[in-house]
Amino acid sequence: MSLDLIIRNARICDGSGGPSFHGDVGVRGGRIVAVGDVGGDAVETIDARGLVVSPGFIDPHTHYDAQLVWDGFAQPALEHGVTTIVPGNCSLSLAPLRAEHRELLGATFRKIEEMPKNAFDAGLTWSWETFGEYVEAIRGQLGINVAPLVGHSLIRLWVMGEAARERVATDGEIADMQQALRECLEAGAVGLSGSWVDIDHENRPVPARLAEPKELDALCAVLGEYGAILQIVPEFWDADLLCARIDILGDLSRKHNISTTFSPLFDSNASPELCGIALDRIKLQTAYGARVVPQMQTRPIDLSFDLTAPMSTFATLPTWWATTLMTHEEKIAALRDPAHREKLKGEMDNFMMPIGLQIDFADAFVKRPGPNSADLAGQRIGDIAKARGCHIAEAIIDIALADDLQTSYGLEALGHNNTAKIGDFLAEPLIGIGAGDGGAHVTNFSTYGDTGFLFSQYVRGHKTLSVEQAVHKLTHEVASLWGIRDRGLVKPGYAADLVIFDPEAIDRGPEIAVDDLPAPGFRYIRRAEGIEQVFVNGRRAYSRDGGYSSDRAGAIVPMAA
Repeated sequence: MSLDLIIRNARICDGSGGPSFHGDVGVRGGRIVAVGDVGGDAVETIDARGLVVSPGFIDPHTHYDAQLVWDGFAQPALEHGVTTIVPGNCSLSLAPLRAEHRELLGATFRKIEEMPKNAFDAGLTWSWETFGEYVEAIRGQLGINVAPLVGHSLIRLWVMGEAARERVATDGEIADMQQALRECLEAGAVGLSGSWVDIDHENRPVPARLAEPKELDALCAVLGEYGAILQIVPEFWDADLLCARIDILGDLSRKHNISTTFSPLFDSNASPELCGIALDRIKLQTAYGARVVPQMQTRPIDLSFDLTAPMSTFATLPTWWATTLMTHEEKIAALRDPAHREKLKGEMDNFMMPIGLQIDFADAFVKRPGPNSADLAGQRIGDIAKARGCHIAEAIIDIALADDLQTSYGLEALGHNNTAKIGDFLAEPLIGIGAGDGGAHVTNFSTYGDTGFLFSQYVRGHKTLSVEQAVHKLTHEVASLWGIRDRGLVKPGYAADLVIFDPEAIDRGPEIAVDDLPAPGFRYIRRAEGIEQVFVNGRRAYSRDGGYSSDRAGAIVPMAA
């Protein structure tokens, strides 16, 4: 019987972490049916000589929930070799959600995940309330596999209404939340996400943060019934608090026999010993039988900012933050007002650094200039201010005013940028790769290309990992932790999610601005380098020469039984 696809002469990194080997991969009906010396013919044959074939990469921390409604390929995730994404992190999913709470959730989601309101509103055609209805709304248009989480904040809001933002739950409400979680897991959720840190658009704790320990414990009991996972965002900037949270996760893991994961595990000069301290605590919990896996991103933290809207860059600059909240006309007037400018200057001279980051606005550069500032592209603000004989705050303001506030500025490598140190952590078996945030912060920084960056920096560059180890950490290791069935290995019987890439070239491209949102506006992305072809469930989803396919072979992926 003829096969649908044979990939011949490949270097096969099968996802197990074992030595790679040369051979062929045969595919039929969306499944891998043969690996090694594959005979016979096929509808399509690809010669992958000199290239690696691996399982599709799995991204366990994304916020594509809204984007999937208008873009079932989650672009540009696919071109970076990602064939399965996990949206719904940080206690925020788009369901279950009653119609009267749509704007509340939208405002919260846009604030925390930094998405433009016009794009969010234009792209979302709300047609669901339950989690199952959301799954059905996106299922038919998926070009990528989706393993969705349901947010704890959404479960609370569903059961308690706006009281979820005000108080702890009663025993009856907790029981109702347990039932709501069961219904979400039955409808396709692979687990529950929560947060111990996030605040909403009104600077109030997200509903999940108001839960008493007994509420989270009750929900984890339900996760245990289904073998589902718990994801949490902890106080990742404070070693003592983080260790306390690791202990809580360890207790929940052992008690309910569940896997837990937290994101991010973040290295910064502000707390250089934190990752090592956290790893020691994870080793202790693991030794006692817990499954607590941190997610560490591969890339350093870059930020962008402009004066059109509040952004995380201004989180500890209250006057700047308040200014960006003004109407456009009020903002222009305030930025021209000498007294207001003095406040902004003073605040920039003496401010508290954002958590885990070290910012010097003199090092910011003109990233996306308007037509009247085109000659300043790439120039450092400190140099511009010196040449103009003005304060750095005045330089930022005046350049923006010259182009009606449309200028965007960049800051690079603000944290998580000690690559030699981070490489050692990424190679640690107890640390997973994730925390990428794909789909979020779209006008602030590009969250795409962590997979390619892993190979360029830590396989070819620092040589901390082999190609086989890097593939394992992006595939089978993630699938095993998350209980994702039949994915993460190049093995007969497994789904034919496959990536063909050049191990000497795989990387992320430069950050670029693209105008592809469902409303006027731009976002930052990175294109893939060295990825030749990507297959989802046996069908070509992306190729370097042909771009994205019109095939929609993605699926809501099931948990392992």
